[in-house]
Amino acid sequence: MNTETAGPDRKGSLELALRRRILTMELPPGAVLDEVALSEEFGLSRPPVRELMRQMAGEGYIELETNRAARVSSMSYQSLRDFFLLAPMIYITANKLAAENGTKAELEALKEIQRAFRKAVDDCDVEDRVFQNDRFHRQVGEMAHNVYVVPSLRRLQIDHARIGKIFYKHPNTPRMQEELELAAQQHDEMIEVIERRDAEASGELARLHLELSRRNMAMYAAPEGMEAPSL
Repeated sequence: MNTETAGPDRKGSLELALRRRILTMELPPGAVLDEVALSEEFGLSRPPVRELMRQMAGEGYIELETNRAARVSSMSYQSLRDFFLLAPMIYITANKLAAENGTKAELEALKEIQRAFRKAVDDCDVEDRVFQNDRFHRQVGEMAHNVYVVPSLRRLQIDHARIGKIFYKHPNTPRMQEELELAAQQHDEMIEVIERRDAEASGELARLHLELSRRNMAMYAAPEGMEAPSL
């Protein structure tokens, strides 16, 4: 049995598997989601699968249209421009609020996620690196405890993870290896400043962290998995 299906909560296992497959681009932007195949794989009837599809569509993972199969949410140059315009405001705010509002238990969970991220880096596991990075920033968002920031952050993270997959799979130059280590170091520093409740330092680290992605964007004219917007 696929390890992603393990456990009594089959619907929860399906959600986790779909999220991971979309974030790591195992299911690329625009890919059709086979409702029947997913039902069979996870031992579910079709109604709970449809319910989960609607939920994930609301979160931005999936696109639903009348009389069309569900598809993984698309990406385009326009969506990338929108991402880099809004992401700094949301990530910086989330980091600041996490430093102000995060609990000790949430901080310990963040440290555990960072250990998993570091292991993925050491193991050169691109998919797990992307997924653990998403978990890290998702946890920071939860620590913000703000009903307006969290949904926006989660939507941004979908494309953040997919952008990350595009670039993390090419750590074949000294520069990119250095930037990957810098990203991991910035995670460690975020934990430190959140722990001492330094909101301004936490926000500044979020800005610097996003700048790594922005710089890497310039290295590719047409990243795999993205389509140019129609003129």
